[in-house]
Amino acid sequence: MGDERHGTRPAIATYVVRVRERGQMTIPQEVRDDLDVKAGDVVRLVRTGGVWFVTPQELRTAQFGDRIVQLMEAEGVSLADLLAGLDDERRAIEAERQAHA
Repeated sequence: MGDERHGTRPAIATYVVRVRERGQMTIPQEVRDDLDVKAGDVVRLVRTGGVWFVTPQELRTAQFGDRIVQLMEAEGVSLADLLAGLDDERRAIEAERQAHA
């Protein structure tokens, strides 16, 4: 089968999979290829009415971490700078709380 976006794959495809004792099942290779999921990736199961869909789930933690690193590099800030600033921020917050108490 080819890719339906290029006109060679049927619009609807069905696969039969066996659910093992602990609820595990194997996603057919063709489906994994279409979803671009590899061993260890996370997928999302979505129910719409009585139908379930499987979609890739991107882990946002890694994306956020990459974005923070990009911002730090762009600003010339090191992890040591952030940690040093964290102590200053904690002291400022504590002083503000005491002033309003």
